[in-house]
Amino acid sequence: MDSLPLFVQLHAPLLGCLALALLWAALFTAVDSARQQLNAQPRGTEPAAPALPAQALVFGASLGKLLVFGLGCLLGQRYSGEHGFWLGGLMAAVLVLVLAEYLPRRMVRRNPEAFVSLGANLLKLPLTLLQPLACLLDGIAKLILRPFRPAPTAVALHPQNNDDDDQDEFEAQRHGLLDGLRSLDEITVNDILVPRNEVDGINLDDPIERIIEQLIVSRHARLPVFHNDINQVEAILNTKLISHLLPHAELTLEAIAAACYEPYFVPESTPLQMQLLNFHKQQRRLGVVVDEYGEVLGIVTLEDILEEIVGEFEDEQSPQNPHIHPQADGRFVIEGAASLREVNRSLGWHLPCDGGPKTLNGLVTEALESIPASAVCLKIGRYRLEILETEDNCASKVLVWTVTR
Repeated sequence: MDSLPLFVQLHAPLLGCLALALLWAALFTAVDSARQQLNAQPRGTEPAAPALPAQALVFGASLGKLLVFGLGCLLGQRYSGEHGFWLGGLMAAVLVLVLAEYLPRRMVRRNPEAFVSLGANLLKLPLTLLQPLACLLDGIAKLILRPFRPAPTAVALHPQNNDDDDQDEFEAQRHGLLDGLRSLDEITVNDILVPRNEVDGINLDDPIERIIEQLIVSRHARLPVFHNDINQVEAILNTKLISHLLPHAELTLEAIAAACYEPYFVPESTPLQMQLLNFHKQQRRLGVVVDEYGEVLGIVTLEDILEEIVGEFEDEQSPQNPHIHPQADGRFVIEGAASLREVNRSLGWHLPCDGGPKTLNGLVTEALESIPASAVCLKIGRYRLEILETEDNCASKVLVWTVTR
């Protein structure tokens, strides 16, 4: 201690507080910068970062920088009076710019996840204590700035939305899109396929009149073509190439064959992420899904995969799910062939659909462990299901509603 300058010996507590304040400001700045960096970039399949209060982080960093400035000016004044006051403030500004601003922001670029995790663990108590005061200051700032907000124009058809509400809506849509992208590697083709009993296809063994009638009412641009059974898929028909022949009943089997191309078969266990790349690589939009024995399970389209990412595409002519029929009392009559993922997405429910049955009828059959019969009611989680109709040993219509626990 004798070798240290006398000034350092006399003001060691203040110098220690200055170092702690500098470390405090640098840590809060680094965590806030890491949080912003993670929120600004998609992370693929990485786990979501811990939620940290942005207001408390900014307030904590500002508080640390103010302490550094104050202690720097105080130490400078004690060292050489008024001139030292300004010199201490200048040196504190340099320390803040280098050690509490530039250096932390550079460090977090390499591994922002580590700094966010560090902040969630190390700064949990300080952030909790600072959050009420930070919210108070934020409210005061908004109150002061309210007179300077631009007023809505007279020609506006709708009132101007609050900036925070717009930001929250944007973040919700963004996170929903990222969740859809992350789930592509976890969901397989078998989870979203259109089952074979619902596939609209062309049976070449049918009379040509029936084929023409089927093509007229079909809403699909591509249809599988087969003989007698869908397991004998021979080609995929592009209906756009023969649509001009339908009004005058000029369609022939030769014209159908000319408008067909080779079918593209897809294994049922293919992850959606891989299948999306395969569709792009093969320049296809429809695949015939088969199991390990080569049996046709159904079809999957490029649109089905895109719906898993961005949500259901709504048709102007049929904006609601055709399998779901809302009732006046708030309950829903749902067809047994409805996909569980489709029902969950349409109604915001959480019926079990991972690794088990894919349709509502499959869920009912699994829960009952037998062929369902009419007038049977069962409970699955917070959902009540009542079988209304059965057909071909399947629950064709089920009344479903939720109950509060």
